[in-house]
Amino acid sequence: MKILYNELEKNAWRRVERRDSMKEEDREKKVPVIEVKNLYKVYRIGQNKVYALNGVDMTVYKGEFCSIVGTSGSGKSTMLNMLAGLEKPTKGSIRIAGQNIEKLNENQLVKFRREKVGFIFQSFNLLGTMNAVENVALPLSFRGVSKRIRLKKASKMLDLVGLKKQKKHKPNQMSGGQQQRVGVARALVVNPQIIFADEPTGNLDSHTSAEVMELMRKVVKEQNKTLVMVTHDNHLATFADRIFHIIDGKIVKVEVRDHSHEGSVTEAKTVEELTQEKFTITDGQKVSETVLQVEEQQKDSEKRVEENKI
Repeated sequence: MKILYNELEKNAWRRVERRDSMKEEDREKKVPVIEVKNLYKVYRIGQNKVYALNGVDMTVYKGEFCSIVGTSGSGKSTMLNMLAGLEKPTKGSIRIAGQNIEKLNENQLVKFRREKVGFIFQSFNLLGTMNAVENVALPLSFRGVSKRIRLKKASKMLDLVGLKKQKKHKPNQMSGGQQQRVGVARALVVNPQIIFADEPTGNLDSHTSAEVMELMRKVVKEQNKTLVMVTHDNHLATFADRIFHIIDGKIVKVEVRDHSHEGSVTEAKTVEELTQEKFTITDGQKVSETVLQVEEQQKDSEKRVEENKI
């Protein structure tokens, strides 16, 4: 029995080492762009505390399209506001593109958003007096880019989103889907590291929504951008590479999508399941769940042997 146990333990450690090696390789391939740790947002209503976010942990990698999905009041919009630096957390850290943004003052946050972030809004937020090219070029004017260069860049972005023929059109001359394509181009024109999208298809029909989502997924892949979208729509969330399901301010499940085989889910795990995969530390050594299970099996076997002796 002792020999069997030792062999089981050795095999368990081999599996742990292989898994460690695979995880290390994955970490080397992926570059974290957003790292959220133990994030809380608490509001006071009279004598009561309302937890809009309740201990959120999440990591988003470069070139990844992630969606945060939940019902109204789940905390998804608060989460986006935190990531964009529009609200300060009650507790926890938000590290984006190498900066802990919860420590930045308002002027630093404005600079951070201007240099690192692009936004896609539900209501498009296009200026009615400007045509498509001028709307897309607008963020560049705040950066002091010359008119000739910013219009050239804006025109290129509109080509990218499939609006070559609508460049001179004003918002009231375009469909909702075309207006949102202009919104995507405007987010891209500043060459942001990260794009935040707040219910980007909320004002569109289902067919147009699917077209815009395909466009966003295509752009993320081709331009190697990082996109974080919040939505209440579970179907639209499936266009993302990973889906963070949020309920009552907590991430309860992370779902990984494999778009090489349309519609397939490669992994869907609850937070509890993800936690169980982590190693525990005992006497300075890593002990995997597998080894602990082997120890339990050993104890059960010894107990049965003793019972048989009796």
